[in-house]
Amino acid sequence: MTKSLDVYFDVGSPASYLAWTQLPGLAARTGAEIRWKPMLLGGVFKATGNSSPAAIPAKSRYSRMDMARFARRYGVPLNFNPHFPVNTLYLMRGAIAYLDTEEFTSYLTAIFQAMWVDERNLGDSAVLADVLGRAGFDPHQVLARCEDPAVKHRLKEITEEAVERGVFGAPTFFVGSEMYFGQDRLDQVERQLLAG
Repeated sequence: MTKSLDVYFDVGSPASYLAWTQLPGLAARTGAEIRWKPMLLGGVFKATGNSSPAAIPAKSRYSRMDMARFARRYGVPLNFNPHFPVNTLYLMRGAIAYLDTEEFTSYLTAIFQAMWVDERNLGDSAVLADVLGRAGFDPHQVLARCEDPAVKHRLKEITEEAVERGVFGAPTFFVGSEMYFGQDRLDQVERQLLAG
């Protein structure tokens, strides 16, 4: 039986970006099927009473330093976006719109790259349109899909599902009923998958 790994994430989270860079390798090593769960982190924060580390200056400074350490360890680029925090509602609706399609990886690669490497202001519709166009998407088509009631409902549904499962931040992983919070727990996730 194929092992599965549920991944709850939001593109506005640099930790979600770091996890994104590592999960293909983890899946290859463990034989796990990744089940992507795009959620709205702002909705999770509101439902759980949590807030972004950026809201606490000392925690924000440490988080940036820690994320930079992991980026070096993983050998991936990471630049802290000067436009942070960005409202990710449309970005996450886009992730839902392309979930379970061949374009999903291309969509997320373009968004994560723009947000956490190229430091683009994805809260600006013209900038977002440029990013999507360069990645081979029709920006008008993406926007239309983001307005689809089924897409809106699915994002809300996954966000509520995350809260019900105990998620309070991003990224959060589940191997069966075992929950792991943070990209810095990927080694534990991998051990659990290999043991199971």
